[in-house]
Amino acid sequence: MQHATNTDRAEPGHEGSGHQPPKSTTIIINGRPKEVAAKELSFVEIVRLAFVDAVFNDVTIYTITFKRGHGDKSEGTLVEGESVKVKEGMIFNVARTDKS
Repeated sequence: MQHATNTDRAEPGHEGSGHQPPKSTTIIINGRPKEVAAKELSFVEIVRLAFVDAVFNDVTIYTITFKRGHGDKSEGTLVEGESVKVKEGMIFNVARTDKS
């Protein structure tokens, strides 16, 4: 019995595409590891990873800080409308506050 070792062979369902599946990156959100395939995440995407029940309205405010990012933007804050390139082991802290 012979096993195929040719790495150029297409995966089932990807015949002829020549594309590799997206590589996942492990990031840490609020102390929990999360696997993401995207190379960049928006403010809203990060909030939704932190809080599956996230609601965007005039009453709830989300704050995102991060560290272990890329180069000159290795740490900082993210506000609504912004996005950030993700990196293996990057750490995000997402807080939810209600205005009252």
